[in-house]
Amino acid sequence: MKTTGTVGYAAMFEQFHPTDLLRWSRLAEESGFTSVMASDHFHPWTPEQGQSAFVWSWLGALGATTSLRFGTGVTPPGFRYHPAIIAQAAATLEAMYPGRFWLGLGAGEALNEHIVGRYWPEAPTRLRILMESIEVIRRLFTGKKVKYQGEHITLESARLYTLPETPPPVYVATAGPVQSKRTGKYCDGIITVGASDEKIKMLMERFEEGAREAGKDPSAMPRIVQLHVSWAESRKAAEENAIREWPNGGMPFPKADIRNPEDFAAMAGVVTLENFENRVLISADLDEHLQHLQHYVDLGFDEIYVHNVGRNQEAFIRAYGERVIPRLRWPEKEVA
Repeated sequence: MKTTGTVGYAAMFEQFHPTDLLRWSRLAEESGFTSVMASDHFHPWTPEQGQSAFVWSWLGALGATTSLRFGTGVTPPGFRYHPAIIAQAAATLEAMYPGRFWLGLGAGEALNEHIVGRYWPEAPTRLRILMESIEVIRRLFTGKKVKYQGEHITLESARLYTLPETPPPVYVATAGPVQSKRTGKYCDGIITVGASDEKIKMLMERFEEGAREAGKDPSAMPRIVQLHVSWAESRKAAEENAIREWPNGGMPFPKADIRNPEDFAAMAGVVTLENFENRVLISADLDEHLQHLQHYVDLGFDEIYVHNVGRNQEAFIRAYGERVIPRLRWPEKEVA
């Protein structure tokens, strides 16, 4: 029997310069974090967040300067990136850093994907694009020459020549029942965000259903959650950080069709502290943060990636490393 579990650092490219994120990721490793989830944005949510570097350049540097596991949280295929390019990038990173890279995919938001000038489709179509893209990526990971003609994705005579010994796992971000079942059936693990216990239970049930239909053991498949928190030395500072730095986290409506950071900034003016309830934990009490993470461990998640919304990243990393990560109680699992 061996205790298993991951607390990861969420590197948010919307907010921070990539050089700072690299330094903080190294500090996170020293402090007990064991993986990094790096966001993949072209635009920040609001202009005030102020950044949006190219994450794929940075991931190579992260691999070279740490021993952490790492992946994208998440990359949307089919718009800014053709899935063949994602497959090439993912295969290269896993070839360079065996066993450390995981590919996180999602359906995307207009904020980042509208820039290529294509019609932005409705959600069901975006999910079909995602599933076609996953099929293309999986086929390319075999090292064989691939041709593909789907409803949305076309690939003509492509083959990856630089391949890892084992393809990187493909995890998919989802918040709905249909995609959760597809993720269990066609992918290696699921990514979601904090939600009510009832919703989490429903998503995991559908994920398990899809996995069993594909002949897979759902208990062996990673369950990953990203949690947004606002921690600071005082409650007031934590509240101010949430309102100022991450107002999009308090917007209680779907955001996938909004195109411009300026539009998010305009809507930020109506966000109140009450809007963050059940979306962002705002607290200066590290015991409360510990209880928050422990709850998701108890719900069955194997990996928890924590995003502190404030600019106080170094203090947050050190505080979690000292007061939260060592005190989490993970279930014991059999390891072959």
